[in-house]
Amino acid sequence: MGSLDEPVTRRSALRFLAFGALAAGGIGIEAVRLAYMQLVQPNGSSSDLTPANTTATIPVPSIRGLIYDRSGRLLVTNEPTWAVKILPADLPFSERPQVVARLSSVLGLSAAKINETIDAAPGSTFDLVTITAGVPDSVARLLAETQASLPGVHVTVESERRYVDGPLFSHVIGYTGAIDGTEFASLAPAGYLVDDRIGKAGIEASHESELRGTYGTETVQRDATGLPIATLGSTSPLDGHSLRLTIDTREQRFAQQALQWGVDTAHLVAGIIIAMNPQTGEVLAIVSLPTYDNNEFVSGVTPTEYARLLSQPGRPLVDHAISDQYPPGSTYKVVTGTGALADGKITPTTLIDTKAYLTIGAYRYPDWNNAGWGPIDIYLGFGNSSDTFFYQVAAMLGIDRLAYWAHQFGFGDLTKIDLPAEVAGTVPTNKWKFDTLGQFIFPGEVYHAGIGQGYDEVTAIQLINAYCALANGGRLYQPQIVRDVYTADGNIVRPFEPKLLHQMDVPADVLRTMRNAARTAVVIRHTYNLVDMPIKVAGKTGTAEFGIRDKLGRLPYHDWGVFFLPKDPYNGNFDGTDSELVVLAFANDSRTIGNTSTEIVKYFLQLHYDIKKDYRLPQLLQQGNFYGD
Repeated sequence: MGSLDEPVTRRSALRFLAFGALAAGGIGIEAVRLAYMQLVQPNGSSSDLTPANTTATIPVPSIRGLIYDRSGRLLVTNEPTWAVKILPADLPFSERPQVVARLSSVLGLSAAKINETIDAAPGSTFDLVTITAGVPDSVARLLAETQASLPGVHVTVESERRYVDGPLFSHVIGYTGAIDGTEFASLAPAGYLVDDRIGKAGIEASHESELRGTYGTETVQRDATGLPIATLGSTSPLDGHSLRLTIDTREQRFAQQALQWGVDTAHLVAGIIIAMNPQTGEVLAIVSLPTYDNNEFVSGVTPTEYARLLSQPGRPLVDHAISDQYPPGSTYKVVTGTGALADGKITPTTLIDTKAYLTIGAYRYPDWNNAGWGPIDIYLGFGNSSDTFFYQVAAMLGIDRLAYWAHQFGFGDLTKIDLPAEVAGTVPTNKWKFDTLGQFIFPGEVYHAGIGQGYDEVTAIQLINAYCALANGGRLYQPQIVRDVYTADGNIVRPFEPKLLHQMDVPADVLRTMRNAARTAVVIRHTYNLVDMPIKVAGKTGTAEFGIRDKLGRLPYHDWGVFFLPKDPYNGNFDGTDSELVVLAFANDSRTIGNTSTEIVKYFLQLHYDIKKDYRLPQLLQQGNFYGD
């Protein structure tokens, strides 16, 4: 297992392995030199050299930084591998057919594919073009030994990423891939090469500049055949920085285990689970299913393989936790309740008469139980998740004030998590609807917004971050995946610091009331037997309708569950703001008779706290309809 305390001398280790492999394979010293040469436009002949000799400036790649989990366990390694490249400027056009045919035979690639790769490469003819990577040693030896008859062909040693846990961290870590023409055009001024590999997804992409390092150079003398015969000068590369994540592998495995159980049991197409520390914004675990193996992208996937991944149900290449937005359902009632309390529309003791339904003109707006609960306060309104309670509260606020409080919780804005492809969700206002649809918000749409339906859309990372702010007393932090940044020799260059997005403009007693209302939801068994666990939990579930109605007029639905615990989960309470754990689950298109997400979170908590008794209720994950037959 790797450790950040160990001295990191990755470049020398890689070169030692590369040269050892070359020597063991009997490859000549000239080919050994070629292993590190990515040739660019020659500087021209030197006056003190023979006319056949030229000089060339050769970039010397830095070694990409490593990635560790929270405890120092190595998650991403660099391994030496062979690549076959062509320098078009050194390949006479008349000899190209013979060279391509030879490569086709040895590499098992079609001549058409090799020609297409050469012709489609960005940059100039003095830029190396990668034909294939991950070449076996035997093939590399064969090509190196016959290099004199293959003008323009170079066999190089490269550093190839290996993702230790593959699918477990694929959405977090991402992968590297060959730079494309658009990327090269924007990155070339920063020293990127036409055959570089760059971060394409996950933190490989979002932390590309830190992981990459700085390339060095070597000025070499080449003979008439293009082989190097002398090094005239050099600058050393600076290896990339290494990253330590906020995520612990153990917690990530617990999260995946709990979510996978829920997905399999409820026959879900997709699901999400996230755990965070609300005191710091650290992401402790984050899993999006289905997942994929990022090792498949190490040497590049074929169009057929990529099409297969794109066509799979649940879209495994998409990180649903940050890149998809869904209606939040009743979890959004935290916004409506907080806003009404803070704006003085209600107090903790205000009673609101809940009914089977409310009407606006000819339209009915039912409560989820089709009965209501009579006069209830915010504790029972939130605990029972009464729709007619929150319809009325939303109407008191109005759509624009409701939107103000939504933004206080971070909805409608990027959380700025350090992962690419985050989306912002939708918080409707009168202006938003007029700009989008040419109309203002209708009164019935205010009702829907108050219960997290209609136009409301959130991401999972926004929703858990909102409940983190509830749990910690109103501090909305930026969720972070990377904890510390280290130099190659283990020195910290950027230690972890919580990043406060804003302090919510809400009285402390209002959030205390809402935390205890969230505890009420558990105590009155709205979440079934969650209250029976030996730990104290508060939170909110949500059922979010979408799509097309069935023959009985019912809509399909997703479900949510987001829960938090006091710092002392056995003896603490929810008056305080010391929570260090918030957990969210999302079940895509669940259509189960109970809340699947609650059962997923329950299972995670059992694993996290090593609770031996099994409190799961798998019978609630049977297909049916939450609203009855």
